[in-house]
Amino acid sequence: MTSHENAPYPVRLSVDYPDRPLNRLNTLLRLLWVIPISIVLGLVTGATITMGGTTSVIAAGGLLFLAPLVMILFRQKYPRWWFDWNLALTRFSTRVAAYLALMDDRYPSTDDEQSVHLDIDYPDVPRDLNRFMPLVKWLLVIPHIVVLVFLALGAIGAIIIAWVAILFTGRYPRALFTYVEGVFRWSTRVTGYAFLLATDTYPPFSLRP
Repeated sequence: MTSHENAPYPVRLSVDYPDRPLNRLNTLLRLLWVIPISIVLGLVTGATITMGGTTSVIAAGGLLFLAPLVMILFRQKYPRWWFDWNLALTRFSTRVAAYLALMDDRYPSTDDEQSVHLDIDYPDVPRDLNRFMPLVKWLLVIPHIVVLVFLALGAIGAIIIAWVAILFTGRYPRALFTYVEGVFRWSTRVTGYAFLLATDTYPPFSLRP
């Protein structure tokens, strides 16, 4: 087996298990508490407002996909600041998702890592990326998306059970936490491969690191 095969996947996600009593009131009202930071995330990712049949853009941003695709295809370049933007936004959105999933009771930061650790290796495009792969990656991940639909349904059920458990015990059941973390990890790998275009290494069908 080569050293490349031994290397960790270029997209890595872990969430610190909260081995402590969690705030019950915060957990009870999580769907309410998450609204302000969700609005901030919406403004960063791009939001629109429709009035009188006219749609206006009130925020700009979001993950950069088409621009990196074109640059990789025609110039074999992925500008570092585009990559850094995508990474920072993915980290922020993952912190919000982890908070909504009850994995941390600290309010999501717009910049601090907190309990969510997400790293994506910056690619050396001529060496690491095939210039034509971005055209078909969305098609290649369809099997992953099908599996993730069912995994996400399971994660929703796990979060609901964890919500009840935290209200009564103050603890997030470790097995449920590990499962939800694994679903997040799987989804993030697929995003890094197909939409962030950070790697040509096909994502593993696995919840594990």
